[in-house]
Amino acid sequence: MRLGTTEILLLVVLALVLFGAGKLGGVGKALGKSIKDFKKEVKDDDPQQENDGDDKA
Repeated sequence: MRLGTTEILLLVVLALVLFGAGKLGGVGKALGKSIKDFKKEVKDDDPQQENDGDDKA
């Protein structure tokens, strides 16, 4: 099931009515920051970290 233009516009209008323009901008900013931080953490996850304990001699 795909969302058409009409459905997307309806969702945007509904979100504006529920949250208001000011809060919606803040929510979008917080969501974008969360996604950015998540991607950064996933990218920084080094698979060699599990093997660091094996090098002890």
